[in-house]
Parts: sequence; structure tokens; C-alpha cells
Amino acid sequence: MADGTSIEWTEASWNPTTGCDRVSVGCDNCYAMTLSKRLKAMGAPKYQTDGDPRTSGPGFGVAVHPESLLLPYAWRTPRTVFVNSMSDLFHARVPLPFIKQVFAVMTDTPHTYQVLTKRARRLRQIAHKIEWPDNVWMGVSVENADTMVRIHDLRHVPAAVRFLSCEPLLGPLPGLDLTGIGWVIAGGESGPRHRPMDPDWAFGVRDACAAAEVPFFFKQWGGRTPKAAGRELDGELWDEMPERAVAL
Repeated sequence: MADGTSIEWTEASWNPTTGCDRVSVGCDNCYAMTLSKRLKAMGAPKYQTDGDPRTSGPGFGVAVHPESLLLPYAWRTPRTVFVNSMSDLFHARVPLPFIKQVFAVMTDTPHTYQVLTKRARRLRQIAHKIEWPDNVWMGVSVENADTMVRIHDLRHVPAAVRFLSCEPLLGPLPGLDLTGIGWVIAGGESGPRHRPMDPDWAFGVRDACAAAEVPFFFKQWGGRTPKAAGRELDGELWDEMPERAVAL
């Protein structure tokens, strides 16, 4: 079965790779790093590779799992799948041949796949070496103004849907240009060390989406727990999605 998920904008997660390294302030309180340490202690096979303690942690070293490539073939009904909730497929330590294998599985199965990366530069550099099926949505994380350059790299990727994950939103995104972008997710940080999100930052993203007629999904305000402050923005739930890819 697919890994269970509580992420509001997807139905399942699939981790053909695990592990990562912090690259920007959005990674400071990484839930996956904390969870990997716990999974390593529990003896979970995928989480026995340790990462560099300066940027990663116990159980969070980058590892590829060829055996996981078979999982999507076992799912009987089409579903929306977040690829690598516990990793970054475009991490420098994930070999290009393995990335191509992951894309081959996505091409060959009738699901809608959502891939998210902070390594937008590598994504852009190798995008032309990958076959991009219509059921793959490609996104980049954009947590503040310093990371908006990732959007420019994303525009060069021939994905059916290009999207932004502005979560955790840690600052305003002035002049947000959504040219070529088909979906935006925004939300605040959760956990014991969460950093608060200014409402104006969220309103700014929502208003940019409205102006550009781009679907907007507000995931959460954040807090000590993900649901601590709810999901309403300006008194409404924002659950807009791009059109779902047609099953193969």
C-alpha cells in the first residue's frame, strides 16, 4: 500500500528515496528529519542511513530504494500521490538513472504524481534529460523572498502542472510572478519550534493567485500542531486545485 498521509492536498505518499540535507531556512524545523530519527530507532529498514550531522541527522542520509519502484503498480485505483514526502528526488546524491526510473514508473501507472523540490537549479539542469508524462506535477518550495529564484528555474521545466509550495511561509513574497505556474499551496509552520506566519504574507499570496487566476490552496495557519489554528483564511477554506490529470 501507499504510505498513509495527513497532507490535505494529496491522497498518498510514495518514497522511492529517503533522506535529505538542509539547504535553506525553510528546512530549519524539518518534520521529515525528526521523523527519520524516530523511524531509525524503531528499526525501519529505509531509515538506517545516517546523514551529515551538520545538515542532516540519524536515519536521514540520502538513500535510494529500488524495491519501492514496484509499489505504484499494486495500487488498484488511481490516486494523487506526493512523491518523496521524506526526501528530495532532485538531491545531488540521487543519481540521474534512478530519477529516470522513478519517472518511468510514473509514466507507466495511472496516478497523478506531485513532485516537490528545493533543488530547483538541478531540476532545471537535468529536466531536458527526463521524459515528462502528463500525470506529473512539478513544484518548488518557496518560503520567502530569498527563495523566489526557484520559480524562475521551474518555468523551464516541461511539466503538465508547475506548482509552488509556500510552506512554511516565512516572509512576504513581493512581486510574486505566477507566469507559467498552475497551482499554489501556502501555509504556516507547525511543531514545537514553529515560526509564526504574518497574515499579510498569506493574503499577499492569495491575492497574487486571484489576480493571475491560479488555483490557491491554503493548508494551515500552523502552530504547535498542524491543526492548532485551523485552515480558514479570511473566513474561508481555500481548497482550489488544478484539473486532475486524466488516468492513462
